[in-house]
Amino acid sequence: MAADPLAFDLITMGRIGVDLYPLKTGVPLAEADTFGKFLGGSPANVAVAAARLGRRTAVITRTGADPFGAYLRSELRGFGVDDRWAGEVAAYPTPVTFCEIFPPDDFPLYFYRYPKAPDLEIAADELDLDAVRAARVFWMTGTGLSAEPSRTATLAALEARSKSGITVFDLDWRPMLWPSGGGDAGPAEWYRRGLSLATVAVGNAEECAIATGETEPYAAARALLAAGVELAVVKRGPAGVLAVHRDGTVAELPPVPVTVVNGLGAGDAFGGALCHGLLAGWELERVIGYANAAGAIVASRLACSTAMPFAEEVEEVLGRAGGV
Repeated sequence: MAADPLAFDLITMGRIGVDLYPLKTGVPLAEADTFGKFLGGSPANVAVAAARLGRRTAVITRTGADPFGAYLRSELRGFGVDDRWAGEVAAYPTPVTFCEIFPPDDFPLYFYRYPKAPDLEIAADELDLDAVRAARVFWMTGTGLSAEPSRTATLAALEARSKSGITVFDLDWRPMLWPSGGGDAGPAEWYRRGLSLATVAVGNAEECAIATGETEPYAAARALLAAGVELAVVKRGPAGVLAVHRDGTVAELPPVPVTVVNGLGAGDAFGGALCHGLLAGWELERVIGYANAAGAIVASRLACSTAMPFAEEVEEVLGRAGGV
């Protein structure tokens, strides 16, 4: 069957919210008096990152029926991300996240997702599964498995994909967002189910430990492959990134050196660029090098969504670094 010419390059699913950052770095929240307001939430930012690189993207999410929700949908459209599946949930307010910014590596987050985040109210019968199946890349997160009905909806989307195209599981372990501990089955069980339905897994050492019990990068990558994915990407912070494909291809690259201003959006930029490179069919080392460069650019900037780089910016950084 021919590919749908109207299919999205990337559909992401899950968390969205308003990020509020002090406009001065190194200032405790208790002392901060001016803040910037930005689109936040990893799946939303990954969609923005890929859109900045020329990809047709959309996000499946929910906001509150409030001014912050209207702001987020407006921001999505402004970034070129389709918001047709960004619905409203009247019962819950749009989440807000505050961050303290202490470069180079201390960025505590304070999530206000109470009494429940609207993006956890996505229901399976609301999904456009034809669109999910048709997308060239589908991206979901571990947070989407943390509560119902989002958990069932996320698994339904994965099952509809049936490992077609590129299906990415962003391990995205945020323990504070699992207040119930995952119900009868713990987080590890839900992660196991998600991995069995995905083709790509992306996570850091702590996230890999939740998903597989392994923290050593090569052991974690092998465990992710054994869980069912074709490509395991293990982010190692200052040590760079390890990517291992089931066919035996390995890419292990150091980070691109930058002066870190805010490291929080780097992973989302990495994710959007990873999707871009996989869609382009590049060899694995080039994909990871490109994603590394995109993440480094965002780490050197204050914000997340507005900091996502355009293709020419990534190419410039790669050129200075000698390329991959």
